[in-house]
Amino acid sequence: MNTLFAKSVTKAIDLNACPKEAYNFLADPMNWPKYAIINLRSVKKGQNGWYDLETIHGTGQLKMLSNEELGILDHIWKDNQASWTVYSRVIPNQKGSTFLMTFFQPANMDEEMFSKAMEGMDIEFAVLKTILDVCPAGERGRDT
Repeated sequence: MNTLFAKSVTKAIDLNACPKEAYNFLADPMNWPKYAIINLRSVKKGQNGWYDLETIHGTGQLKMLSNEELGILDHIWKDNQASWTVYSRVIPNQKGSTFLMTFFQPANMDEEMFSKAMEGMDIEFAVLKTILDVCPAGERGRDT
């Protein structure tokens, strides 16, 4: 059956970090290899707002489509497996924050590949939580 939409999965995690701290850490792709241990090997600045990546699937690119005031961390991710726009938000949650990412299954990813990618995101979210829940404010930047 043909549908007008792709399968979607939204992942969310509550963080013991104020929204500004969480946003600042997540808005800097240079921090991503610290928690994206399944999908990402390294990041370096590219051209025209793009970052060059070494991913689990080879080389790739990333471009942030962020807005700090609204907590938006949307980004375009491209690698040899898929190209997709990932919609992400940091939202206030009392004194902490909640981080959400919504993934739409790319047309070239079958159900098994998509499920495996989502399992990897669960691991990466758990690592992110250990980073932002444990480290004191001011020690979460790319130099740690």
